[in-house]
Amino acid sequence: MSRRRKRNDWIPGAVITIIVMVLSVVFMGLLAMTKMIPTVYMLIIGMGLAILIAIIWLLVWHTRHKGRFIGGTIFAVLLVVILGFGGYYINKTRSAISDISGVTTEVTQVAVYVRSDDAADSVDATSGYTFGILASLDRENTDGAVEHLKSQFNADVPTTEYAGLTELADGLLKNEVGAIILNDAYLGVLEDMDGYMDFDTKVKQVGSVDVEKEIEANSASEPVEPITTANGGKIYTIYISGIDTRGDMTAKSRSDVNIIATVNTDTHEILLVSTPRDYYVPLSISGGAPDKLTHAGIYGIDVCMDTLGMLYDTDINYYFRINFGGFVKVIDALGGITVDSDYEFDSRNILGYHFNKGENYMNGEQALVFARERYAFQEGDRQRGKNQMAVIRAVVNKALSPEILTKYSSLLSTLDGCFGTNITYEEIAELLQDQIANGGDWTIVSYSVDGTGATEKPYSMSQKAYVMVPDYNTVDKAKSLMEKVRNGEVVTQEEADASTGTTDRTNEVAEPGPVNQVATDGTAADGTTSTDGTTTDGTAATDGAATADSTTTAG
Repeated sequence: MSRRRKRNDWIPGAVITIIVMVLSVVFMGLLAMTKMIPTVYMLIIGMGLAILIAIIWLLVWHTRHKGRFIGGTIFAVLLVVILGFGGYYINKTRSAISDISGVTTEVTQVAVYVRSDDAADSVDATSGYTFGILASLDRENTDGAVEHLKSQFNADVPTTEYAGLTELADGLLKNEVGAIILNDAYLGVLEDMDGYMDFDTKVKQVGSVDVEKEIEANSASEPVEPITTANGGKIYTIYISGIDTRGDMTAKSRSDVNIIATVNTDTHEILLVSTPRDYYVPLSISGGAPDKLTHAGIYGIDVCMDTLGMLYDTDINYYFRINFGGFVKVIDALGGITVDSDYEFDSRNILGYHFNKGENYMNGEQALVFARERYAFQEGDRQRGKNQMAVIRAVVNKALSPEILTKYSSLLSTLDGCFGTNITYEEIAELLQDQIANGGDWTIVSYSVDGTGATEKPYSMSQKAYVMVPDYNTVDKAKSLMEKVRNGEVVTQEEADASTGTTDRTNEVAEPGPVNQVATDGTAADGTTSTDGTTTDGTAATDGAATADSTTTAG
């Protein structure tokens, strides 16, 4: 009996070793499935695990060496725990990236509005109403919503056409029609017009129809592939869009952030070119009629990409979109960021926020206020674009710092619903694999195109509004900088900051400031008290024109 027990003393150690071996194989399988780890690192990790398994077997192979067996068992348990946590985070990483990548559809929310005092509280209650619709703008989505209502009511839907947004709004408010059918994204455009800022208080939404559509940028059935360099690197041209909503990432909305990132993985250089939201350019769908660039988002992310592609004579490979609610969550998940400000200023868009010249530590809400502010600067939207790029640099810096390891779990938990991109999982994995394999710092250079303020009638609006007429000297310079990055030439911030000639602003129309934004103490948004209760226009910052700084990030 004793001899038989001795013969079986190896079994517990074998069981422990087999368990560790199986979990190690599972872990390696999960790691391989991410496609993010270079082959050489996979081999090193695999060899490391094999050595650890061998050590465990040597320690636990026989139970008669009790001290060694107990030590080996504890070691095995620790390794199992590490493999378990590692597997969990690997799977969480794959899931998070999968959720935000490869997004190829977009949703248009077409809403039904009635007057706020109307008894109707649902779409069904509007059966028999005459509906006001836009005659030409967004007609495809409007017709789709009308057909949906016909099916829902099982009856014809009488409609009255209006030439523009203000005419449509007036038709409802004057009882010419009982309800209107309107792309929800147009509500913000309408509220930007004189006399309609409180339109949302005079109407109520009783229902909506979601219209889903495939994103087809560049008017092609296949997306433009990234350029492969002679050294095997990739060149990406990515449209970065910040949409003015805290809702669904796939919902169409005005784009308040419009940045083209040209990325060269060979030179580890990123060029950020910011285009002001009010840039007065033809949209890809407007038949040559100019509009504010921000309105392109109403018609879809593909229209934004095509419009900017027309402006800069370039093919845009991909888009990367974030909504403002997601912006706040991600920065908070990172533990805040440090942003370099060109000016000391108080926000006039949202009261109660002060920023120093130089470095500022910001949480998500503070960073959002900083990125959206324009009324505090003489440069207005031009400076806002520079501030947005400064925030992007700060986020990249934080994301590539060792500190990110302590924030990794919370960051992964916030990604879903905050970001959306048509970049595939495989392409993201390839980029990460390249960074792990080659390391190296990334240099970020920023540039903002310029223009002259004017009052014109945009394609999407019924009345004249503030726009920025492009300075095509700055547009040409942006094209040149993009081409240099694509060709592998080094672009410095000094080169980006070099003057292209002074834009003539002799007769420039000033960008409108915030309206009637009064603090609880009775002071206006700029800190002054107005005798008539209205906010005075924003004055210029005192430091002169701003220039963006180049940043080198650790990788």
